[in-house]
Parts: sequence; C-alpha cells; structure tokens
Amino acid sequence: MKPIIKVENLRKVYRLGSERVVALDRINLVIHEGEICCILGTSGSGKSTLLNMLAGLERPTAGSVTVCGVRISETSEKKMALFRQKNLGFVFQSYNLLNSQTALENVALPLVFKGVGKRKRILAAKRMLKAVDLGTRMRHLPSQMSGGQQQRVGIARAFVAHPRVVFADEPTGNLDSKTTIEVMELMCRMAREHKQTLVIVTHDSEIAEYADRVIHLIDGNIVDDRYTDKKIATEEISEENTANEYEIKA
Repeated sequence: MKPIIKVENLRKVYRLGSERVVALDRINLVIHEGEICCILGTSGSGKSTLLNMLAGLERPTAGSVTVCGVRISETSEKKMALFRQKNLGFVFQSYNLLNSQTALENVALPLVFKGVGKRKRILAAKRMLKAVDLGTRMRHLPSQMSGGQQQRVGIARAFVAHPRVVFADEPTGNLDSKTTIEVMELMCRMAREHKQTLVIVTHDSEIAEYADRVIHLIDGNIVDDRYTDKKIATEEISEENTANEYEIKA
C-alpha cells in the first residue's frame, strides 16, 4: 500500500495568555492508502488537533503534513479549499447538515462545489442515498429524520464525490449503541468498496475495533500504534458498477 498521509515532526502549541499549551509534540506518522485508521484518545489528548492538521484546517507550529502528495501545511488557504473539495470528505459528530435543505440537497452539495452539473449531481445523490438505505427519505429535512438517519445522510455526503480520504470526527458520539454499529459498518463498507482511506477520531475504544489500525494519543504524543487482527473485507466490484453507482466525474 502506498502512503497517502505523511506527518513529520508535527508540533502544535497554543498560547493562552502567558501560558503555552503543547497540543501535539513532534508527531511522526504515515497512513497508507485504503487503511481504516482510528486515532484514539481521551478529551485533551490532542486527537482533534491532529485531525485538524491532517485536514488542513489548522497550521502547525512546526513540522509538516503531506496528503495525497501535497504538503498541505504550506498550502495557501485558497488552494487548500480546492484541495479539500477534490480529495477529502468529512463526517461530523453533530451531522452538520443544512436544516433548510432536504437529504437529497445536502448530499448533492459537495458536487455543486466541484462544478458537477445539476442532473449528474442529483442522480449521484439519489444513488448514494439509496446505498445508505435512505431511498424513501430523499425529500425529508433533517428535522424530519432521526439522529441515525441524519448521520447516514452525512456519510452519503462525505462519500458522494469519491474522495481519496474521509475523516470522521466522533461520528457516533450522538448515537445509541444499535445505531452506532449500523453507522460504523456502513462507513467501513463504503471505504473498503472503493479502497478509500478512512481516518476515525474517537474516545471510544469500541469504535477502534472497526479499524485496521489504532493510534493511541496521550498528551499530544503517540503512545501506541498497532495494526489490529481484524481481517480486511474485500469485495470484487467491477469498474462498471463503481462508475455507475458512485464515481462522478465533473
């Protein structure tokens, strides 16, 4: 597997008045293409800061972050926005859906930013909603759906543009245990089907059981980095089916 994320000597220090808080302390990390990787840590461990660095949402104090061959730690904000549109997808704990838009409109939104025509993006959004078992909820607003259904919409939105990397920030934090299992299995299945890299940030060790690899953070340091015994599920999906169901070209 090829490296898709490379972190070198990454350090992040926040200034709070006269104090300096070290959130990340010289992190070195390589994540490979197609891995399902879990960054595990308690509140204050630095896991959310690391996610922000990997997604180019924050600048490091020192060190570098390279994603998909681009050193994003040195990329301008304008170019970074375009890079995220093309290569990254996001699943959030609080869903982050637009309340005034239907499930279909929410899922189609990333394709609007990529310049995909209306007919193609609506078709792609419909197919993706069907893939997450929300074919009958396309016209529903977020307020008309349960938390689990809203998160399924969030997953469909994250994967619809076929990004190379999907970041999931506490994706099951607002869900019950049954829905958590459904959501985790759905995300992992979709990532594996298209050999996409999935990076999950969580405080929940049970969520880590779904990953191929678990990176444990404490006080801004990696204290454990191990591959799990979980076998990678592989499904043979033809190029024709992949193109028809998910992959959208602008």
